Amino acid sequence: MAENNPQNQPLVSIITPTYNRPEYLKLALESAVQQTYQNIEIIVSDNCSPENPELIVNSFEDSRIRFSRNQSNLGMFPNTMNAFKKARGKYVASLLDDDLWEKDFLAKLVPALEANSNLALAFCDHYIIDGNGVIDAAATEKCSRFYKRTNLQEGTYQPFYKLSLIDRAVSTATAAVIRREIIDWDSIPPEVGGSWDIYLNYLCCRSGLGAYYCPDKLTRYREHENTDTMQSGRRNFQAKIRKAKSDLFCYEQFMKDEQLAELYPYFEKKWGHICTSLGIGLMRGENLQEARTRFWDSLKRHFSLRTIAALIVSFVPPRIAAKF
Repeated sequence: MAENNPQNQPLVSIITPTYNRPEYLKLALESAVQQTYQNIEIIVSDNCSPENPELIVNSFEDSRIRFSRNQSNLGMFPNTMNAFKKARGKYVASLLDDDLWEKDFLAKLVPALEANSNLALAFCDHYIIDGNGVIDAAATEKCSRFYKRTNLQEGTYQPFYKLSLIDRAVSTATAAVIRREIIDWDSIPPEVGGSWDIYLNYLCCRSGLGAYYCPDKLTRYREHENTDTMQSGRRNFQAKIRKAKSDLFCYEQFMKDEQLAELYPYFEKKWGHICTSLGIGLMRGENLQEARTRFWDSLKRHFSLRTIAALIVSFVPPRIAAKF
């Protein structure tokens, strides 16, 4: 069969930026080299980890892996984009250093792209696993339901603005294969930061091409204490501020795009919610004056009891407000 014959397969570039997760990285790479779809290159870009993971990479003795190491820590966004820009494949897929792929991830998604040149990407559902790699069934079901994949039918969606930017069913960071040529990788602004996947979704939608959905769970997203998502949802106010600023930038760009005019009401509401989250992060850092500015900005776009409550709390003593 064609899927087992690399000579009949287009090259897929697997993008794996990494920093200070040697054990997780080894597992991620194992899931990449074990793909039944074999015509791949794996681009590992190390962001100057305290422990150089080159020995781990070399232990695979796999010529398909291309390793590079930054001389200094460039930050997550530049490291990730540099890895994407090194890709030579017809298709690219992100495999973060703490996630995993099922063996048939590429074998099930690439053929759909090959069969239809009007597709920007192909995506699937995914499992949620904990720090030890154990599947969390309840979290998996909650995630699929929240991102509207539970009842999403297999097939092609074109256009897919709502599916990608409102439902957020598409995860370009975790569970998608993208047609590389449709993206101008040099045009992605650094302000998107950790929200590069949201912006990448936007660029894929804006291409005018479609998206193919496979309902199988073909990847495993790892939730653990060191992810920005986990940190920003808890007491790490720096992570919360960082994530909110990146998200705000993305939605501000969406609201400037006339092609998305019919989605502006949703973007306005989302912008207001994120602006409040930024204010809460600032308040937890005891920066109450700027936090109040953010709350007022949020209320100008969207009325919310959450924002009103946060604004009121911002007038109490800083140490108390920081516990909100």
